[in-house]
Amino acid sequence: MKLPFEPVWFGYEINIHLVLEYLAFFIGYRYYAFLRKRNVDRIITINRLSIILGAAIGAFLGSRIMGFLENPVFVSDVKSLLDLFNVKTIMGGLFGGLLGVEIAKKIIGEKESSGDLFTFPIILGIFIGRIGCFLSGTNEFTYGNTTAFFTGMNLGDNLKRHPIALYELVFLAVLFYFLKKLQSKNLPNGLLFQYFMISYFTFRFFIEFIKPNIFFVAGISSIQILCLICLLYYHKTILNLFVKNAS
Repeated sequence: MKLPFEPVWFGYEINIHLVLEYLAFFIGYRYYAFLRKRNVDRIITINRLSIILGAAIGAFLGSRIMGFLENPVFVSDVKSLLDLFNVKTIMGGLFGGLLGVEIAKKIIGEKESSGDLFTFPIILGIFIGRIGCFLSGTNEFTYGNTTAFFTGMNLGDNLKRHPIALYELVFLAVLFYFLKKLQSKNLPNGLLFQYFMISYFTFRFFIEFIKPNIFFVAGISSIQILCLICLLYYHKTILNLFVKNAS
């Protein structure tokens, strides 16, 4: 199969990444609804809906802000501004969603941790979205630097590049498996989601070193800075994890 994969159905070229992106949202939400029915939710329905709204608003804003900060370009015409508005990144969406949830919980006075139910649907959604990223090849900025490593692939520009989307698919599958194992150990409420965020943002921090980023601050990309901010946010959980493993 040649990349980018650009199927034509009934005379129309299909944006496969966009199709899988919408599919990721739909399947991810249906998986969340399925899990919520099977588990006792400590948060009442009206508060859960407020939390979802906060997550959605935070994710929308965060994904756009970080998408801009990946490669800051200032424009003056309306078309370029609209194109810029469509630039987004999952990293900003995740951290923005986290902040949106915390703000929503403050407003409604909810004290219970709310992230565990979202953990596996988020992983599934990202997984489906990354399939779209891979099929889009160099049309999406999810490809890696050129490489002579055996995993190098032609993603559309006739150069051997790190297929970062494939690396992430493998990582997400492994992470899903291990978090499922941890879930069976009756972790304290909220800890499963924290482990997911710590694992995913750590992975993305290191994978950024093999991406052709063009905007850096202090030698690291804006995404890597966000990763460090997220890990700092969860520093207590990380320290407790190290103490637990050392004892």
